[in-house]
Amino acid sequence: MSGLRAIQLEPIRPQELAITLFGAYVRPEPRPIWSGGIVQLLKEFGFSTSAARATLSRLVDRGYLRRIRNGRLVSYEITKHCEEVLIEGEQRIFSLGSNTAWDGSWTVVWHSIPKRSRRKRGRFGIRLRFLGFGSIQDGTWISPHDREREVLAVVEELGVSAHVGVLIGRPAADLQIDRVIDRSWDLEALSRRYQRFVDEFESYCGKPDANLTDRDAFLARTSLAHAFRQFPFLDPDLPDELMPGSDARRNAVRVFHDVYQRLGDPAQRHFEQVAVQPASRQS
Repeated sequence: MSGLRAIQLEPIRPQELAITLFGAYVRPEPRPIWSGGIVQLLKEFGFSTSAARATLSRLVDRGYLRRIRNGRLVSYEITKHCEEVLIEGEQRIFSLGSNTAWDGSWTVVWHSIPKRSRRKRGRFGIRLRFLGFGSIQDGTWISPHDREREVLAVVEELGVSAHVGVLIGRPAADLQIDRVIDRSWDLEALSRRYQRFVDEFESYCGKPDANLTDRDAFLARTSLAHAFRQFPFLDPDLPDELMPGSDARRNAVRVFHDVYQRLGDPAQRHFEQVAVQPASRQS
C-alpha cells in the first residue's frame, strides 16, 4: 500500500476514509455494517484498532453515523444527514470535468459571519471550496458557474442567511479575468496533482490483471476514490480554454471513471467479506 498512499494529496485522515468506505460500498444500499468489519478495513490502510474505533465514535458524535447495539454486537449505519452529504459529494465528484457548455456565469459570495461563530464560518468555507469556489479575499469567494442553488442550500443548513450575500453575473468585458483566476486558485499546482493521479492509477485501466486479488482491487479502488474526492476542493471546474493543463484533468477524470467502475465488483466482494457481520461473530 505504500505506493498507493503516496498519491494522497494530503495525509489520509481516518474519518474521511471511513466516509469514503460508506459512500463507495454502502450508500447505494444503506444497511447496518458490523463495527468489527469497518475496524478491520481501516486497519488495512494502516490505522490501529484504537484509532479505528475512535474514528467511528467521532463520526457518531458528528451526526454521520448511528450506532446500533444488539446484545454484544455493534453495527453502524449512515444517518440521513450523512446520506445527504454523500449524495451531494457524488454529484460533485462524478460531474467534475464534464462542464463542456459554459455560459460565462460567475457566482460571487461574500459573508460577514462573526468570529464568535467560528465553527459555522469554517464549515461555510469548507462547503464553498467543495463547490469549486476560490477565495479572492477574506470573506469574498468566486466560482465560474451559477452556484446559487447550492450556496443557498448551504446557507440555510448553517443558518447564516443574515450574514451572506450572493450575486450571479458576468465579468466586465475589459476585465483581465486571468488575474482574478490566478489570485483565487493555483491551477498550475492542480495540474501537477492531476498528472500524479494519472501516473499512479492509470495502470489499472484496461483489462484487470489476472493476479489482482479482491483485496488488491479494494485497496486500489478505495485509494483512487479517496484521492479523487480531494479534487473538488481544489478545482473550480473551469472550461478547458481557461484551465492550464486541461489535458491532465481530462486524463485524470478518464482514469477515475474507468478504474472505479472496472474494479467495482472485486472491491465490493472484499468489502462484503470483511465488513458484513457473520452470525457467529461478535464485536
